[in-house]
Amino acid sequence: MANAKRFMAYSLVKRLNEQQHTNMLNILAAACTEKERTKGQLHKVFEPSFDAKPVFALDFLHQKMDYIHHNPGIGKWRLCEEFTDYPHSSAAFYETGISHPFVNIYDYRKNWFD
Repeated sequence: MANAKRFMAYSLVKRLNEQQHTNMLNILAAACTEKERTKGQLHKVFEPSFDAKPVFALDFLHQKMDYIHHNPGIGKWRLCEEFTDYPHSSAAFYETGISHPFVNIYDYRKNWFD
């Protein structure tokens, strides 16, 4: 998980730089602690914790996916009006069946708990 977060963070920061989103880059830079800066970290993209939870039931999986899909449109960030409009999410695929423009998504529902 740490490697996934690291590579996603690098990619996100690179895109923000390319698109000159200096306000967001400043927010991510300000989130770094002094200790993180001394280690060379320039931006804090993710929270430091990760709680792995095994999925044994379809209801639990749906609960977690609903949370992940709705999260960008709520709270202080409000990154989108409708959760299906967030471009970095599979929400539109699962809600409408429309393919994601950048990523091939495997529909887990076809084989889950066969």
